[in-house]
This record gives sequence, structure tokens and C-alpha cells, in this order.
Amino acid sequence: MLNKIITRKREDLQDLSLPEDLEIPIRPFKEALETSTRFLGLIAEVKKASPSKGLIKADFQPEEIARSYERAGADCLSVLTDFPFFQGKNEYLTSVKRTVQLPILRKDFILEPIQIEESKRIGADAILLIGEALEADKLHELYLEAYEKGLDVLVEVHDQHTLEEILKRFTPEIVGINNRNLKTFQTTLEQTLSIAQLVPKESLLISESGISSAEDLLFVEGCGAKAVLVGESLMRKDDQLVAIQDLFGETKNGNA
Repeated sequence: MLNKIITRKREDLQDLSLPEDLEIPIRPFKEALETSTRFLGLIAEVKKASPSKGLIKADFQPEEIARSYERAGADCLSVLTDFPFFQGKNEYLTSVKRTVQLPILRKDFILEPIQIEESKRIGADAILLIGEALEADKLHELYLEAYEKGLDVLVEVHDQHTLEEILKRFTPEIVGINNRNLKTFQTTLEQTLSIAQLVPKESLLISESGISSAEDLLFVEGCGAKAVLVGESLMRKDDQLVAIQDLFGETKNGNA
């Protein structure tokens, strides 16, 4: 599936033209996670659909979802902008950025420098670079360009070898371990357990995907994670504010 997504993305890039620069001030993404008031920083994801699960949120109102996340104390948001596979849009990110005061991660498949400039123009505060989607040298090149533009970068890996190849070149400020295999879409928190030991201490470690309970949070914290990225388990709830409170064990019987 990952190869299919990358092939389609490269085709779409041939016709990409940069949007107008909205000149929305950049917010500190990494700092927000490091100063979380909870024991783990939270990146809450605004996500309509996925290739593996199909439609997740039929009544998709990104601004209202973002407001609920903010009220529930999320530290940062992640907004999907890929359309063919996730039904995302750049406009969702921009509207969310204008609605809340939280830093925003652009969740997409960034393959070329033009997408970094695009990300900045639509209001992103950070971008995702996927280790399994890029050669390590190319990933480093895009990483440096993003930081030159003032954006933070979440470097995501699923495979131990991928991380080792990246670390031969540089140490990312933020490393995300994706518990979902982008080739098979199978998910297990054991991915965080097996790879976390390789993540440099100076990197902010984020565990992503497959997290749906307070027990899951304690497990990945025990592995060394300092923050989590949670999407589907929050999006499937009717009330995203209560969903976050449930996740952190802050509600009783699902009621605030």
C-alpha cells in the first residue's frame, strides 16, 4: 500500500502549484509537547478516513473537532491533507490553524522540497517525513530545508533498519515510531518497545498509532515515549473532548 500511495503522490506532484502564502505565524510544535501538563504529550489527529479502515468520521467537521481537542488539553494537532487515500485537504489544515491556538502537524507524504514550502504557506507548524518513504539522504535534505523555513519535523519510522540508516546521517530532534506497518497495516505497540531503545536520548520520542487506552499510554511511556500521536480511537468517539479524557483516565464511566 505504501508503494501505491507514493506512486500516486509523485504523479500528483507533477501538477502541484504553490498556493498563496497565507503568512500565518509558526507555532513551536516540539516545545508544546515538551511542556505538556500531562505525563505524556498528546498530538490529537483530525482524520476523516484511512486506506485500511475506510471512512472513520462521516460527519466530519474539522474545526469543531479541533476545538474539542483544544478544550480537552491536547498539546498539538495533526491534520491529514492527503486526499486520494485519507480524504484530507490542505484547506482542513488552514481552517483548523485559524480556529485553534495549537501547533499543527501536516500529516501527508512529503517527497519533494516544493511540499515543504506548500506546508508553510497553508499554515503548518511541522511536517512529517516518513523513513520508509524516502532514502535516508533525501530525508535529511528535506529535514534541513524544513528547519530552514522554521518548521519542526517529525521523522517517522516503523522499521529498525530504517532508523539505523537515518542515524548514520543525523540525529532527528523528533522521532516517531509508527506502530502500524505501512506495508501491511498491521498494528502492535511492540513496535515502540523494540525500536525505542535505538532512539537517541536527545530525540523527543513519539509513539504513533494503535493507542486507545490509559494502559496503552503507560506501556509506551515505559518504553521511553515522551508523547503520543492518536487518531482513529479519538475520531471514532462522538465527543472528542470526552475521548481524550477517557484516554487519559480522566473520566468515570465515559462521563466528564
